[in-house]
Formats: sequence, structure tokens, C-alpha cells
Amino acid sequence: MVGSLAPSTVSFSQVQRGAELIVNGSNFVSSSEVTVDSTPLSTTVVSNTQLQVMLTTGVISGPGSVKVAVVTPGGNSASLGCTSGGSSSALILTVN
Repeated sequence: MVGSLAPSTVSFSQVQRGAELIVNGSNFVSSSEVTVDSTPLSTTVVSNTQLQVMLTTGVISGPGSVKVAVVTPGGNSASLGCTSGGSSSALILTVN
């Protein structure tokens, strides 16, 4: 479950340089992956409540709003803390 984004707004110039985004939520596991407008990103699992990604022009081509969600593949072992998998609801990241 995704609860918040930090920051919730970034400038496009930050994205051009590479902007770090923290996704806060719950029940994240080692295979959880952040998506931006359905494009999966290389995701660092900081903890079961926090994920970290780098935003670049490869996924954000200009100012506007993008949808950020978390996808966890199904069939994970219980040792990862999750067996069902699924997609979270999306939060909106504003790019100025």
C-alpha cells in the first residue's frame, strides 16, 4: 500500500539531473517495484515501509503529472513477507 511520496512535487530540471523519490507505505518486500506511468523503475527497498527510485528523463519527458504506484509480483515466498502480490493504487507526482 502506498501512503505518500517525498517529495510530492519536483521540477523538470531536477528530473533532468536525476531526482530521488521516496515512496512511503506498508508491506513492501524485496521484489516490490515502483512504476511511473506504468513504467517499472530500478527500485531500492529501504525497508518494508519505504522504497527509493531515481527519476530521469527516461521515464518523465517533461512537466506535468505522473502516476506513481508499487507493483509486487505474486507468488513470493512467505520469507519475503508476502505471498499474494498485486498493484497499489497510484499517487500523483507533479513535475513543474
